[in-house]
Amino acid sequence: MNTGKTIQIFLPDGNPRSIRIAEITSRTIQAILIPRQKLDDALKRKELESVGIYFLVGETESDAKLLAYVGEAECVADRMKQQNKDKEFWAFALVIVSKTQYFTKTHVKYLEWFCHDCIKKSGRFALDNATVPTKPHISEAIEADLMDNFDTIKTLVATLGYPLFDEIIRKDKKETCICKGKEALAEGEYTEDGFVVFKGSTCNLVEAKASGSWISNMRKQLVDRNILVQKDTVYEFTTDYIFSSPSAAAVTVLARNANGWTEWKYTNGKTLDEVHRQ
Repeated sequence: MNTGKTIQIFLPDGNPRSIRIAEITSRTIQAILIPRQKLDDALKRKELESVGIYFLVGETESDAKLLAYVGEAECVADRMKQQNKDKEFWAFALVIVSKTQYFTKTHVKYLEWFCHDCIKKSGRFALDNATVPTKPHISEAIEADLMDNFDTIKTLVATLGYPLFDEIIRKDKKETCICKGKEALAEGEYTEDGFVVFKGSTCNLVEAKASGSWISNMRKQLVDRNILVQKDTVYEFTTDYIFSSPSAAAVTVLARNANGWTEWKYTNGKTLDEVHRQ
């Protein structure tokens, strides 16, 4: 059972869209969200002089999912300067450090490996790491401590807007919605993150003549990322995929302009609109 948590978010310059430093008040882990244009300001802060792990997050024109990179460093500030020169895609950095300077090189190497593995399993973000981090040998006691730290990291990064590790979990069948038309048949679920279309759902292959270019572009991105693959006369989802809205999901499935609030229906026949907006 989830329990309540008190999270403190500090705004160093008073701007909620600038640098944000988050921590659970009873824990020793800090998460620092840094917009790339604020990197110079962030590099002046002592927190970034620590041993830590970091995540770079952004997007590219060819990616249907947000892109993430996982790294570690003995001095995060030095590594961030280098990544600012080396990597183009990222717009935000999430830096994780210990307020008590607990982390060692081995600790962050282990967390880097574990976080990379968890992001891959969650399927929410595409990974930009060219090589898979290696798992260092640590004692059972240290591993237990780091898993406790990871629980805090998972909560903080999601609070700051990036649920890197949250797996998409299908709820009770009663919560499932269906969208169908011509040869398309898709199942999905309305969640706090958006609308999830489940793996195995199918989409119409040919787009309607009146559909806009944004529909073609969105579907092409999904095809380029192998999230949609052609199977006979339809496209099929190879993984669960989160859309920003029910309508974005519906137009992808139906290959035409569509109102997702009325196209997605529960097993009892009620539309998403009837259940959530009326």
